[in-house]
Amino acid sequence: MGCACCKQRKASKAVSSPNSCDTGNGTQPSEPSRYIETFDPGMIPNFNDFSNPAPSSNFNPSRPGPVTGGGVTLFIALYDYDARTEDDLSFQKGEKFHIINNTEGDWWEARSLDTGKSGYLPSNYVAPVDSIQAEEWYFGKMGRKDAERQLLAQDNPRGTFLIRESETTKGAYSLSIRDWDDAKGDHVKHYKIRKLDNGGYYITTRTQFDTVQELVEHYTARAAGLCCRLIGSCRRGMPKLADLSVKTKDVWEIPRESLQLIKKLGNGQFGEVWMGMWNGTTKVAVKTLKPGTMSPEAFLDEAQIMKRLRHDKLVQLYAVVSEEPIYIITEFMTQGSLLDFLKDGDGRNLKLPQLVDMAAQIAAGMAYIERMNYIHRDLRAANILVGDGLVCKIADFGLARLIEDNEYTARQGAKFPIKWTAPEAALYGKFTIKSDVWSFGILLTELITKGRVPYPGMNNREVLEQVERGYRMPVPQGCPASLHELMLQCWRKDPDERHTFEYLQSFLEDYFTATEPQYQPGENL
Repeated sequence: MGCACCKQRKASKAVSSPNSCDTGNGTQPSEPSRYIETFDPGMIPNFNDFSNPAPSSNFNPSRPGPVTGGGVTLFIALYDYDARTEDDLSFQKGEKFHIINNTEGDWWEARSLDTGKSGYLPSNYVAPVDSIQAEEWYFGKMGRKDAERQLLAQDNPRGTFLIRESETTKGAYSLSIRDWDDAKGDHVKHYKIRKLDNGGYYITTRTQFDTVQELVEHYTARAAGLCCRLIGSCRRGMPKLADLSVKTKDVWEIPRESLQLIKKLGNGQFGEVWMGMWNGTTKVAVKTLKPGTMSPEAFLDEAQIMKRLRHDKLVQLYAVVSEEPIYIITEFMTQGSLLDFLKDGDGRNLKLPQLVDMAAQIAAGMAYIERMNYIHRDLRAANILVGDGLVCKIADFGLARLIEDNEYTARQGAKFPIKWTAPEAALYGKFTIKSDVWSFGILLTELITKGRVPYPGMNNREVLEQVERGYRMPVPQGCPASLHELMLQCWRKDPDERHTFEYLQSFLEDYFTATEPQYQPGENL
């Protein structure tokens, strides 16, 4: 897998040696939400292991096998889709298909029974007819916290619900319902849908159903012990695509001419960010790098790894233009950088629960990077992007170590983010996932202060000296003591004593609900 240029390079070409060492674990509280992941940790070189001097990016993961029933089972479209290339198939929600070839991973070749046309479609846009996956209310693999984010979105009335896979019991499900009362206001209750040995389903053993669909019909007609009757399904957002098209799935270096730069979104030290269009059909974000910022060859090696990192809380890399000026093409995020959003956008009006939730999302993405033995190296609000519904995604992971600017690589000049960098990384170049944890603590102060520069009134040299002497930022105005304590734990001098991102994710997700049961027994059930 990889771009055409990468396949022509020597197989022995290795990524430059990462400076990293730690994979320590902290105390683990309750299990965090599971976000969608599609890759095995063994597929990514371990960037937290000094004993492996130069992990090569030229690995070849096994291709996923075909889905059961492909070419026989009828599939139905869950969403509308407009073709991006001549190979794609445009279709409308509800259209039915025969699957011709399902061996191309995320893209399947199909024939529409409505139009008779054939072409490729994204596999996460369809589901088998009459299956639970085809139901409007079924959200598949989704964590408890993400279910709450979806249900608590604006315009969802009390009784809005969704059903998702159980996080703990194979073959079982969870029912999540938006509720309201005087004490809590709007909130979400969760109920376990258990599976019988004979294949049936129940929330209470007194009322059992042959299918989950029958269970939904029953509780749509009456509350029967639930917090309220099921009113309607939660709206599903459009699924995320990992590629621009089936053609860029394996050959993802694209011609510069296929891109149109439409609106400049921002300027950085090393380039610009644009909103653009690919192939005249698809809105994308384009990061353009100034010539000389990094080696095109080193960038392509790193991009092979970046392309394989897939998670709901990471900005998806779609494609690259490797000839200078280098272009990096990613998914487009409507609200721009978190820093600008907090300082000048709607983020100025956010309250603590929303800010903590955004921090939890960032921690979830970083927990995935942690599991994949990768390192970000430049985690700060400027490198977090915000979408609709306060969705946060991590951008620019891994790029910092490729920058060849002398002022940056010396870790002393104005271009280097000293105020976000752990002392062992700033002084000795020892970047690990634990130095990312330090940076996350600084990012928390950016969230709480709505984008204030860390260590106000201090220059980079003063920050480095004072931090080495044990100075840590005091509690920001309006910040709860427990959250400041979490920051201080991120800033422990010994990297091994800092928390894992898995812990940080769980702590932040449960910040306001730690004393409440996660799942409801139901009344009179």
